[in-house]
Amino acid sequence: MRLRRQSSPQPTIAIIGGGFGGIGALARLTQAGFNRVTLLEQAPGPGGTWWHNRYPGAEVDTPSVLYSYSWMPWKWSRTHVRQAELQEYLAAVLSKFDLWGCIRFGVQVERVVWDEARNEYAIWSGATLIATAQHVISAVGLLGDPKIPKWEGLEDFRGPVVHSARWDHDMDLTGLRVGVVGSGSTAAQLVPALSEIAGEVVVFQREPGWVVPKNSREYTASERRALESSFAQRFLRTKFLLLRERDQIGGALWREGTAVNTAARAGALAHINRVLEGRPDLIAAVTPTHPFAGKRPVISDDFYPALRKSNVTLVARGVKGVDVDGVVDADGEHHALDALILATGFKADFLTTYDVVTEGGKTLHARWNGDETAFLGIMVADVPNFFILYGPNTNGGTIVTNLELQIDYVVAAISSTARRRASTIEIRPWALQAYDRLLQKRLRGTTFEFENNYYRSASGRISTQWPEGVISYAILTKLLRWPLWRYGFHMSESNLPEPVCQFDSQTENNDDPLVEKVHK
Repeated sequence: MRLRRQSSPQPTIAIIGGGFGGIGALARLTQAGFNRVTLLEQAPGPGGTWWHNRYPGAEVDTPSVLYSYSWMPWKWSRTHVRQAELQEYLAAVLSKFDLWGCIRFGVQVERVVWDEARNEYAIWSGATLIATAQHVISAVGLLGDPKIPKWEGLEDFRGPVVHSARWDHDMDLTGLRVGVVGSGSTAAQLVPALSEIAGEVVVFQREPGWVVPKNSREYTASERRALESSFAQRFLRTKFLLLRERDQIGGALWREGTAVNTAARAGALAHINRVLEGRPDLIAAVTPTHPFAGKRPVISDDFYPALRKSNVTLVARGVKGVDVDGVVDADGEHHALDALILATGFKADFLTTYDVVTEGGKTLHARWNGDETAFLGIMVADVPNFFILYGPNTNGGTIVTNLELQIDYVVAAISSTARRRASTIEIRPWALQAYDRLLQKRLRGTTFEFENNYYRSASGRISTQWPEGVISYAILTKLLRWPLWRYGFHMSESNLPEPVCQFDSQTENNDDPLVEKVHK
């Protein structure tokens, strides 16, 4: 898609986060003609959560043609791409659009502070000012900050303790007795892979989740040749989107008693009984009692078969504590272990890795006060020139497609500000209030209201989930634009700096061999 190039004075734009959201925003902004854009990424290379999640078996749950940009097709090797190939894809995006020089790797953002006199943000790492920008786009996502349990005795364990999102590839687990805490999406990928390496794998399951088949496989040679056609890519992409929309439109999948939800639950039960036939102990242990989609469903072909292996043990209890040589479960039983893997997920809050200080010195988290809200998940009232990708109430459905819609919305907002020569843009408070009331009304009666999930904010409000399909969200992002934006025309003490897409020296941060490989 061709974007209109800008002729107005160029604003400075900073993007925080180098995953799908940040890289997509960088590409679309530069295509729109903005050349004062920089991306700040804490890792030594691109990928965001897919840089950090390098554990054995890591792969996406969404078909590869959907887990990619609509404007950047790729000849995928698998129906569901694995981490290494996804890394290669994102690096190819940066190379194709000549974006490497616009990224500063190895930069840990800790504070983003709005300067009312200068109408710009100061971006800090500790006591060091690392950048200033008139507009800031947060692309750190929702599920990227690892959640580390606070178990008594965890620091005393004498073996390696690793969170799945911070995998240590120098760690040799061959023949060891390895404990995996968790039974969600990460554990469902990790346990089958570890069962081929470790001597024994002990899985600690606090509560079972619904598991549905993924049907993941390698593409055949003829299928790979077919995927070289852009038409074939568009066809598959449209097909998968419509199949998902069929289930999600009107929130049918997330409402108990609907035909879609009932069929999905029956299919998940059939999957349990088919794969675990002859093992009533495992069937009882993994069958959930909560509604289907009350928690995030796990999509896996391999998890249940792995539980049947002789070297895999399922402990259907959570962890109570840790000692020097093992784990104590919720019933007080001790399990001797050589290594402990935490597949305990992520902090399901927004912007957990840095603070945003807004007008009057009030932080964004103080404004939210434990109840995260944003217009279309993107703009927060009384926070000028700040945009969130994968923000409140945008989780669910097709994530990369949603990110593209959000990016287009942000590009339109910044373009509108530049054309009007305005200094600030923000959402009108009444628009956010009206939007949120309608949104919460649509969320009532969904399985998201099941209380033991990560969907709720501190206030009890469902703050992470989108209640409909992608089509309704797409329509809203196209319609709910400039009449709802409020512009500011303020004198600024700031002068435009030199273009920031010139970071030739940033390669000094790229000492990871994968960066060197994908950059070449």
